[in-house]
Amino acid sequence: MPTLDKDFIKATLAASQGPDNRPLADHLEWVAACESFASVKLHVPGVTDSEALDGFARRVHGSIRSQAADKGIALTSLIVELVDDSGTMLHTSTTGPKPSQSDQEKLATQNDQPIRRPRPQEEAGALPGVRQIIAVGAGKGGVSKSTVAVNLAVSLAKQGHAVGLMDGDIYGPSLPTMLGLGALDMIIHERLIEPFMVHGIKAVTIGKMVDPEKPLIWRGPMAHGAFKQLAEQTHWGELDFLIIDLPPGTGDIPLTMAQSLQLTGAVIVCTPQKVAQDDAVRAARMFQQLGVDVLGVIENMSYFIGDDGKTYDIFGRGGAEQMAQRLGLPFLGAIPINTALRTNSDSGDPSANFEPATAGGEQLPKSLIGLAQNLESQVALASLRQGRTRPKLTIS
Repeated sequence: MPTLDKDFIKATLAASQGPDNRPLADHLEWVAACESFASVKLHVPGVTDSEALDGFARRVHGSIRSQAADKGIALTSLIVELVDDSGTMLHTSTTGPKPSQSDQEKLATQNDQPIRRPRPQEEAGALPGVRQIIAVGAGKGGVSKSTVAVNLAVSLAKQGHAVGLMDGDIYGPSLPTMLGLGALDMIIHERLIEPFMVHGIKAVTIGKMVDPEKPLIWRGPMAHGAFKQLAEQTHWGELDFLIIDLPPGTGDIPLTMAQSLQLTGAVIVCTPQKVAQDDAVRAARMFQQLGVDVLGVIENMSYFIGDDGKTYDIFGRGGAEQMAQRLGLPFLGAIPINTALRTNSDSGDPSANFEPATAGGEQLPKSLIGLAQNLESQVALASLRQGRTRPKLTIS
């Protein structure tokens, strides 16, 4: 007669689909079985809702108990534990009577060793010739994340670095407008995309590969393929920094990026108001869960500079900085908004944002240069943490 053992439970979970359409075995941390008692622990990243967790646990209970009944296997008690990335217990449920103390001790001795699940970054590869890859993300749209990515890239180039900028916002590419690429044609040489050389940076965008008015109604796999093509089939050459402008939210593209590219870190863009902070927190947690260092937070549209030179705190200046402090993240700086910034972005001339005469005064250029310098410092610290560089001792 079949007996209850770890192999039976593993096989059952491998043949059962979870609520996320993946085999339940993909989430398995360890399993223990002794006589008619069993216990399983599963890893469920990104799920915190109690109802969703309960539904996940019930799926596990149902799969194991139904298979046990079909095969005539005695199953008195089943404990299902759900944990997050850090191993913190999220949910526990038991069907059947709770095992006695002696049965619990027997189960403890039958535990498998925890399965170490590599985080996406541990399996990601590097881009030849590219020293640092930095993602610019946001929890929601409407925070001018692309404006920040463009100006950050140009600012780093003005500091003397070789910089590339990749438009990873597959569904809403904005670099053709913001960099003034309208009259330029894309060139493919030896099956590699040749990036545009504009404003001191190398840039590539899917917006130059499709009709500018055609919506990209793509499912995840198509967006995944397009992103990888832009990143891996572009002739970047030697770069100090590659800035990747991500689409808003926490969907397929950030996951694809984390799985395929070894990142130095990510920058979170947020406006001061509370509604933007809530989504920015989710973006920060997403990067941390993917194993990507969060290099810092940028407060965009921090305040408005009128044509009269006066400043107006339209969105509640300082909100993103307070959020960064609460999360223990570096604050890279604040970017104001003025008429010149809007005009230069629409005309495809970000270089104009660095000259007081065309930037509406000194405040905008000063803030953009300060952002680049602060980011450089955080990149250096991240590289030390990741073991990519070593501190240098100079004796004189």
